[in-house]
Amino acid sequence: MPETVPTWLSDAVLYQVYPQTFADSDGDGVGDFAGIAEHLEYLAWLGVDAVWLNPCFASPFRDAGYDVSDYLTAAPRYGSNAALAELADRARRSGIRVLLDLVAGHTSDRHPWFLASAEDPADHRFIWSDRPVDGFVASPGGRAGWYRPNFFDCQPALNFGYARSDPEQPWRQPVDAEGPRANRAALREVMAHWLDLGISGFRVDMAASLVKDDPGYAETSRLWRELRGWLADAHPDAALLAEWGDPAVSVPAGFHGDFFLQFGGPTTGRPMRSLWNNRTGTDEDGWDPVPCYFDAEGHGDLEVFVSAWREAAEVTAGLGRIVLPTANHDFSRLACGPRGREQLGPAFAFQLTWPTLPAIYYGDEIGMRYVPGLPDVEGSVLGPRYNRAGSRTPMQWDAGPGAGFSTAPADRLYLPLDPAPDRPDVASQRADRGSLLRQVRRLVALRKEHPELGADGDVEVLHTGYPAVYVRGGRFLVVLNPRRGEARLAYDRPAPRRLLAGSGVEVEKGEVRTEGFSYGVFEL
Repeated sequence: MPETVPTWLSDAVLYQVYPQTFADSDGDGVGDFAGIAEHLEYLAWLGVDAVWLNPCFASPFRDAGYDVSDYLTAAPRYGSNAALAELADRARRSGIRVLLDLVAGHTSDRHPWFLASAEDPADHRFIWSDRPVDGFVASPGGRAGWYRPNFFDCQPALNFGYARSDPEQPWRQPVDAEGPRANRAALREVMAHWLDLGISGFRVDMAASLVKDDPGYAETSRLWRELRGWLADAHPDAALLAEWGDPAVSVPAGFHGDFFLQFGGPTTGRPMRSLWNNRTGTDEDGWDPVPCYFDAEGHGDLEVFVSAWREAAEVTAGLGRIVLPTANHDFSRLACGPRGREQLGPAFAFQLTWPTLPAIYYGDEIGMRYVPGLPDVEGSVLGPRYNRAGSRTPMQWDAGPGAGFSTAPADRLYLPLDPAPDRPDVASQRADRGSLLRQVRRLVALRKEHPELGADGDVEVLHTGYPAVYVRGGRFLVVLNPRRGEARLAYDRPAPRRLLAGSGVEVEKGEVRTEGFSYGVFEL
């Protein structure tokens, strides 16, 4: 497996676009490719290097596009294949790459592959049992039996085989059976199709889910390493990122990078939740409470995250990148529950000066809030405690009532937020030099200006309490105090030369003094 990351990705600033609600160019209440293209200037001004789009293939949208009915055709509500290719071309000319979300482990139950499999007992593109099995779903077609879903019932799992056989479960096929081989070939065909149209790579949904009953992900890793090898030969500049949530496993498995994520156990979700546990304050997100460092009351400890990052960084060194998102479409935004916009400056200062790839979720850069209690939209609500709709509301481009989205009731996916005097929007914050947006832009620019602040620079951690203090590349001192009250720390090093970004922090030989909700990036 190649051990290099594409040069353009090596220290890229990523930005996630939820296409349904990012920008609506034609007033039908649904975002589209043309709307994204209209805002490429904004993304370039912000300093973004790459944008990844949630699934934009043809779909019944019972799970917001993660139920694909045609991998080779763009969803008409967003535009045509040609419009997507034009977006990728215009973005590339603006210095921005476009990545697509690849749903590799399942299709829609309306995909022609599944419709054919539901009629033909000799078709093994999906996983079929001849008897009722817990979690399996009854066949909707003429084929007798039950199929295995991968998430919702409407998302039948593609058959990539089982790592272990079981005589009591004869439907378990080996990874080299005809159906799994056909699906691996189809993955290459889909990826090649979009790469040939100018797409720069993929973020793979549920990347760990392909091979079933796979202890240690041995067979799943072998599958992805094979694909990575093919990609390196056929499309050496293309990126392959994982939604796996465990970089120490996924990067050696063949991915150029993987995200720390909110969900998962002690080695996956807990480090991210200990950093910014994006809880809504209403218990509807369903995650176990973990004291987080970016908390106004100051109950967290940055060491939980730092330790997990160190362990992952040792394994991934020379192989790929660890990606640190502010949020995503599956969990609450940075601004949620009791956490307000005034607390987000230190969070962005950490994200943009820590040795990971930063991924900004659209709207977090202006402090858009998670909105609790919204109705189910395209499968956004998962049970009584987990509502994803509040992280998928329309991008707030201006202070108007629709934020650029139609206010007509027909075909509206999400209700535009009502105007409010303190509601964040791009237009007002772009004009305000002291806004959160301007702070984020300054931090992005600093990262690009000084490689020591990026993914490859050394980090020396001096303190993980309040305030957090660390040195990047021996040249830059970063101080963070995300709690409400002031914090001080003994400091036995020379005072820095100058402040590059932030406010409310003073550093002298002997002491660091910080106001509440403050940060500073200093040149030593």
